[in-house]
Amino acid sequence: MDEKQLFSFVPPRSDESEKIEAPMYSYWRSVGRKFLSNKLALVMLSILVILLLMSFIQPMFSGYTVIDAGKIDDFSARYNYPNAKYWFGTDSNGQSLFDAVWAGARTSILIGVLATVITTVIGVIVGAIWGVSPKIDKFMLELYNIVNNVPALLIMMVFSYAFGQGFWNLLLAMTITSWVGSAYFIRVNVIGLRDREYNIASRTLGTGVWTTITKNILPYLVSIIVTSMASYLPGFISYEVFLSFLGVGLSSDTPSLGRLISEYTSNITDHAYLFWIPVTVLGLVTISLYIVGQALADASDPRTHM
Repeated sequence: MDEKQLFSFVPPRSDESEKIEAPMYSYWRSVGRKFLSNKLALVMLSILVILLLMSFIQPMFSGYTVIDAGKIDDFSARYNYPNAKYWFGTDSNGQSLFDAVWAGARTSILIGVLATVITTVIGVIVGAIWGVSPKIDKFMLELYNIVNNVPALLIMMVFSYAFGQGFWNLLLAMTITSWVGSAYFIRVNVIGLRDREYNIASRTLGTGVWTTITKNILPYLVSIIVTSMASYLPGFISYEVFLSFLGVGLSSDTPSLGRLISEYTSNITDHAYLFWIPVTVLGLVTISLYIVGQALADASDPRTHM
């Protein structure tokens, strides 16, 4: 058979050329599919949802306050071990530990979430500008070197003493310098992207700095930002607990897991449930937040999408 018998010319078909053969890709749908495929993350997410519901709904109905000595003269209400009536037992004042734990968890989670959001937002904005602007690079590097060489916990303790006790004062002490490390982390990743071919071509065509940051760079850093948030959140909760444990965090009338652990440390040998139950709840909160955050960070990385 010759070539004419084997081949024939096909007329151009513009309608067929517009069809895309590749499967449709949705970034957030792929993120959801990847996250839902992680069984451990789903289990920890279920535990986290239960903990959050108990922390933010139960205190609305319990009416728990730290300074409540209404049952102090009722000896039958003191030091009840966990039972059907008092699920987590009672303390020396006859107060329910169940109510105290969830009121404290609400404060600890709330301050950890706020500190993480503030640190991340400031860090992303400053870090993005820092990464594309050589003018401020030298000054910011010196600031980062100064802050990074002082332990973060020491900085928080100094500012906690300076500002005084209280929810907002502690939040300010936790975030006043934490954003510097976040900004440096974003700056390093922005520098790795800013000089790629497509960004050089975009700048040559006259694209502005802000458009370059928001359209060409930050979308590629979503998984990295989620990863940093996943590590900040349990860390800030631990900082709050530790500072409250030392007595330099929240005021005496504000419940928190740190204050409960500090208050009941003397009961670790007798009535140990008063110490270990708040510690267990703290561990469940931080571990579930970390695992869910890491799973979400992995899922938001496009390289893991099939």
